[in-house]
Amino acid sequence: MKTKNTHRKNATTSPLPEIAWSHRSRAVDYDQHRVESVVAVALPLCLREAVRLPGPLTSLTQIEISVVGRRRMAAIHREFLGIFGATDVITFPYGEILICADVAAERSEEFELSTTDELALYAIHGLLHLAGLDDLTPRDARRMNQTQSRILKAATAPTR
Repeated sequence: MKTKNTHRKNATTSPLPEIAWSHRSRAVDYDQHRVESVVAVALPLCLREAVRLPGPLTSLTQIEISVVGRRRMAAIHREFLGIFGATDVITFPYGEILICADVAAERSEEFELSTTDELALYAIHGLLHLAGLDDLTPRDARRMNQTQSRILKAATAPTR
């Protein structure tokens, strides 16, 4: 199922990229609406990170986020990165983010999150890659983890 969510800043600032969602995983139960809502709140927070970093996020007008299953993620992982097996998230610099529902379901208990919030975290991780953050070195991985955790916490905080 494909849905489009257009989230815009107020009229005094530039528009946010449109996020087009594709939910292709059928084997894992999660709240599609909540994932999309959390990521919509997280997007401007990720854009704030992008202002300080050299990444394509600030110039994108659309981002496509696809929730896929293990087999599809493993095939893409092998095809584009030469690595066998599924991974949590793959981000392409032109604005496509793939997140794996099966990996999220497996890791959610380990990180004490729901599968839904784990998927939102993967989408945030992808947005941060588009913002210019990387996680190739231990130092960069720590920074990425701290930033994505902070943004997820802010995006899931109850409104007052």
